[in-house]
Amino acid sequence: MTEQIYDMIIIGGGVAGASAGMYSARFNLNVLVFAAMPGGLITTTHLVENYPGIKSITGSDMGTVFIEHARETGAKFEYSTVKEIKAMEYQGERTNLHGQRYFQVKDGSGKEYYSWTIVLATGTNHKHLGIPGEKEFANKGVSYCALCDAGFFKQKVVGVVGGGDSAAIEANILAEHAAEVHVIVRKDAMRAEPVNYDRMLSNPKIKIHFEQSVTEIKGDEKKMTHVILKNGDKMELDGLFVAIGFDPQNELAKQLDVELDNRGMIVVNRYGETNQPAVYGAGDITNAEFKQAIIGAAEGVAASYKAYNYLEANKIRH
Repeated sequence: MTEQIYDMIIIGGGVAGASAGMYSARFNLNVLVFAAMPGGLITTTHLVENYPGIKSITGSDMGTVFIEHARETGAKFEYSTVKEIKAMEYQGERTNLHGQRYFQVKDGSGKEYYSWTIVLATGTNHKHLGIPGEKEFANKGVSYCALCDAGFFKQKVVGVVGGGDSAAIEANILAEHAAEVHVIVRKDAMRAEPVNYDRMLSNPKIKIHFEQSVTEIKGDEKKMTHVILKNGDKMELDGLFVAIGFDPQNELAKQLDVELDNRGMIVVNRYGETNQPAVYGAGDITNAEFKQAIIGAAEGVAASYKAYNYLEANKIRH
């Protein structure tokens, strides 16, 4: 076998993946990071003001800083998507490692890569409402990212669906551009961080509709024009932003038979270890209850440390 085998392949280029890449490089590991979305989902965040030591930074800048730090430390990057991964038994030139577990990774073009350890930092995707009109009016008024699209709704009337912190953040961003922002909350209260909720309450542009939901999105051939609420009322809106949470990107974890919890998140211990040897999890894809950049970064570091120990204990490193 003549193919290069990396010490570690990290799948995911967000805060967790970049942190794992940076620390792995500091451990002098030969590490490759797959970053189909460089910087990860945090790059769609307007402002990050809860990362210790950094009072305020845009999500885009934070993602860039993390990627640059990992690259400058020595991590290599591939800006493509991993489609397939499987565990194999080594039978190559290093006879002392025959039978040792390693991994084959394929990207979207079918190119193959190999690694002794894997860190899954695949993150999450925005959840959809699954109601009539949502697909039809995607990018025609329906959006999942206020930071990306708020500028298209200057002096317009928009809605936000959701009752968590994501919805509060989206509403505050939209209020910087739109004439009115209607937040549609299924329950009788919001679960947002107090600082974000207080910003909403203090902004006269934002109105909250509790115990309400959207059942249908309607419009013409060009764009959405209104939504139907569960009580049958019609709400005229130029745009609707969906902020109801995230779905785990766990397809690769399933290919490796990694244990998932009832939400589809990767089950890890405090060091990022999964039920599969040499496979680690970090960031929003894990079962950590509190999804924050600082926690994802710490999980990436812990995973890289445990992978380093694994490589040393099994005498894999050259």
